[in-house]
Amino acid sequence: MSDDKTIKRLAKEITAFSGKHGGAEGQIAHLGTMGARIALVGGDDFWGLLVAPSVAVAQAAAEAAGLSLREDFDGELAARVETGPYEWRRMAGIQLVPMRETETA
Repeated sequence: MSDDKTIKRLAKEITAFSGKHGGAEGQIAHLGTMGARIALVGGDDFWGLLVAPSVAVAQAAAEAAGLSLREDFDGELAARVETGPYEWRRMAGIQLVPMRETETA
């Protein structure tokens, strides 16, 4: 998919999220070779994540959607995020397991 199509698709998803949740703010984070994460926090404190192939595509999509971006996902923004039963169930299965001495990173 071309960058232009990806930007339009992401902008459409951001706009839909914002419309459904009384506006939105976002923050873009580089994910290494996977691209970039667009974290969205709605006016109703509902949240969502989108992944773009690059930071440049994520920024262009946010700009096209009129999304207000924050530099950091700071304490103020994180405190607004409402974590519901779905997220708690998902997180309950995630545990850190120490590596055995024979395994390598």
